[in-house]
Amino acid sequence: MDTNTTYPLTIAYDAKRAFLNYRGLGNYCRNLFGQLAQYYGENRYVLCTPKDKGAYSWLSEAPFERVLPSGLWMLAPSVWRRYGIPYALESKKIDIYHGLSQELPEGIERLGCKTVVTMHDAIFLRYPELYSATYRRSFIRRNESACRRADRIIAISERTKRDYMEFFGVEESRISVVYQGCHELFWKPVEPTEIARVRSTFALPSSYILCVGALEERKNQKGLIEAMASAKIAMPLVLVGRGNAGYKQELYAQAKRYGVDVRVIENAALEDLPAIYHMASVFAYPSLFEGFGIPILEAVRCGVPVVASTGTCFEEIAGEGALYVSPTDPEAIGAAIRSTLDDSELTQKRIGMALHNTERFRAEHIARSMMDIYQSLV
Repeated sequence: MDTNTTYPLTIAYDAKRAFLNYRGLGNYCRNLFGQLAQYYGENRYVLCTPKDKGAYSWLSEAPFERVLPSGLWMLAPSVWRRYGIPYALESKKIDIYHGLSQELPEGIERLGCKTVVTMHDAIFLRYPELYSATYRRSFIRRNESACRRADRIIAISERTKRDYMEFFGVEESRISVVYQGCHELFWKPVEPTEIARVRSTFALPSSYILCVGALEERKNQKGLIEAMASAKIAMPLVLVGRGNAGYKQELYAQAKRYGVDVRVIENAALEDLPAIYHMASVFAYPSLFEGFGIPILEAVRCGVPVVASTGTCFEEIAGEGALYVSPTDPEAIGAAIRSTLDDSELTQKRIGMALHNTERFRAEHIARSMMDIYQSLV
C-alpha cells in the first residue's frame, strides 16, 4: 500500500487512562491526544473509556468522539474494556485501533482495522517484588497477546524497546520508538506573578530540593531523604505527588530519623507545576526504574538542574545535561545534589545541554512520528 496516504483517518483508542488516570499514563494519553488534535485535526479520534468523571471535557469535543459502554455492558465496564470495545466500534469504520496501555481488547481483529499498541515499561518483570503474583500473571498474558497480535508496537523509549525485545521476543522490525512529550505549559516562560502566587499558595521556602511523582517505593523518596542527610543538605525537600497513607507515614518517619525537612504537596494542579519546578534549586529523581520519566522533561523545560538514576531511560531525556547516579547509593545521590548546588557555572552549562536535548520532544515532532506510523499502516 501507499505509505504516503494522507486522507483523513478514523483512529480509535483505549482511552481509559486519559479520562480516569491523573498520573503518568493519563498524562501520556492526554498529551498525545492534544498533539494529534493540534497538528492533525482533520482526522477523527474515537476515544473508548469505561467511565467518564467529566474532568476533561475537551476530550468530548471535535475532533474527538467519546464511546462508553451501553446496555448490559454498563454493569461491567472493566469487562467491556476487555471484550466489548470491538462491538461498540462496529459501526464506526475504524482504520486503526491503538491500545495506549500495553494491551489490546479481545476480538479487535473482527473490525478489519490495523492495530497499534504502546508499551510503556516492563517494570513488572524487572522488579516483580513490587507487584502481586496475580497481577503479574495477568499483565504478562495481556502483554504477550498484544505483542503477538499488533500490526505495530510503539515503545516510549529506547530502554522500553530493548526490554520488549528481550522479555517478549519482539522483532526489532515490528517496534518503533515514539517518545512522550509534556504539556505545553512547560514550554512557556513562567511569569513572576505566577511564581509569587504559587509560592504563597503552597508556602514554599526560598530554596528547596524537588521531587515530583507518586509516593511509592519504586520512586525511592526514602532513599532521597537518606541522600540529603548524608550530604548534609539543609534545605527542605518538597515532594509533589500522592500516595497511600501508610507509605506517606513511612516517609515522615524517615525524615524525622534523618533530620530532613520534608514537605508533601498532594493538591497541586497542573497549572501550578511549572512555577513549583522553576523555584527549585535541584530536581532529584532517584526512581528505581521508569519507562520514560515525564517529570525530568518538565524540570528541564523549567530550567532546573537534574540529578537522576542510572540504569533506566533518563539519559535519553536530558542527555549529558544531568548527573546520573545509582538509585541504590544514597551517598552518591547526595554527593551529586551537593555538587550541583556548589558549582553554579557547571550547573548552568548542564542546564543548557539538557534544554538542547529536549528540543526533540516538542509536540510537533511527536505528533509527526505517530502519524507517520499510522499512515504507514493504511
